Amino acid sequence: MALDTRHKAALFAAAAAVRLLLFQAFPFLPDRLAGRVELSTPVSSFKRLQEGLYLYTHNVSPYDGGVYHQAPLLLPLFSLLPDASYYPFATNLVFTAVDLLSAHALAQIADSGHAAATRLFKSSRQGLRWSTAAIVACFLFNPFTLATCMARSTTSLTNLFILTAMAKACCGASATFLLAISAASYLAMHPILLFPPLLVLLYDTRTEKLKAAPNALAFTAVYTLGLILVCGTLLVVSAILSGSWEFLEATYGVRLLLPDLTPNVGLWWYFFTEMFDSFRDFFLGVFWLHVASYTPGLTIRLRTQPLFVATTLTGIFAIFTPYPSVADAALYLSLVPLFRHLFPLMRYTFLASAAVLYASFLGPAFYHLWVYAGSGNANFFYAITLVWSLGLSIIVGDSLFAALRDELDVQRPELRDKEVKRI
Repeated sequence: MALDTRHKAALFAAAAAVRLLLFQAFPFLPDRLAGRVELSTPVSSFKRLQEGLYLYTHNVSPYDGGVYHQAPLLLPLFSLLPDASYYPFATNLVFTAVDLLSAHALAQIADSGHAAATRLFKSSRQGLRWSTAAIVACFLFNPFTLATCMARSTTSLTNLFILTAMAKACCGASATFLLAISAASYLAMHPILLFPPLLVLLYDTRTEKLKAAPNALAFTAVYTLGLILVCGTLLVVSAILSGSWEFLEATYGVRLLLPDLTPNVGLWWYFFTEMFDSFRDFFLGVFWLHVASYTPGLTIRLRTQPLFVATTLTGIFAIFTPYPSVADAALYLSLVPLFRHLFPLMRYTFLASAAVLYASFLGPAFYHLWVYAGSGNANFFYAITLVWSLGLSIIVGDSLFAALRDELDVQRPELRDKEVKRI
């Protein structure tokens, strides 16, 4: 059910009011949350952004100190705002607006109906769906989304561009899609892996609108070239702004080579802390190859369900990228309700929910025992991050099973509701 203007305004007003009230009532909370490793990573921390801003406004390269690892174009944008240490309202308002814009993009995705019915596939359960208002509310009032907004993590901006790229692909808006996916890739690098499934989604949408299929090879070549041109432009502008190309090593090089092993909710930091230096390059290649390998396989196998592929990849990013945070999981868990028709086919929802909730409550406690109380070690925190990743992995795997079973029910109606075995 589409979200009408009156209900949308009320929902967005309530979400904005909650955020601004939390910022105003608990002024210490943003700084407290910005220091949490679950919410802020070396490549998304607002505190590190402030450090970069200080150097930038004093005509010093923000990358000289080895602390700032984020995109150069964030600096002139945030330098327009008053100093968040003394006048935080403007910055708080920006991050609130980012969440509202993300919710607007999510509403467009839900209204498109591409979750259950595409050009080449229509689920036999497509009538089973939640309203757009419910899906948007799940995003806006998700505790993970609220915590990310309060921590003012720049991953919120990446999530906004990812959702915008998905929404524009669902609507067939080619130019805006290219700008959004390029901006997301520029900010975080790994969203470029979403380009293939979203390009397929855009192709399907354009075909439905034009009532004729464009040449697939020419379509792919044009949009790939467009992506390269937009990303290249962003990089050139960044080089002009920073005065050199050193930002490449400080931003994308940090993501690729993992020199900063600050703990986070991911799987990489502890593994490479214990890694012998002679094996480090090999395993860096293996880990990145593992992340990248999902895109071609899922896009080819689930060619008829590109939005589901893109959603699944966001879940994989939340587990297997080098510097994930709760914000990445918040994006994935906000997209999962779009596929309400798959829920009856999922088998381990309780186990996955229990694992995620268990890790959410005990993660901060285990980190406190390790870092502050001194009664534990790194294994305490890493063990609970394994549980967190396990919970997300169960959701990803179970939803994939449900999507394949739903596809089988359409292709072989006589097997509907009968038990199948995976081989």
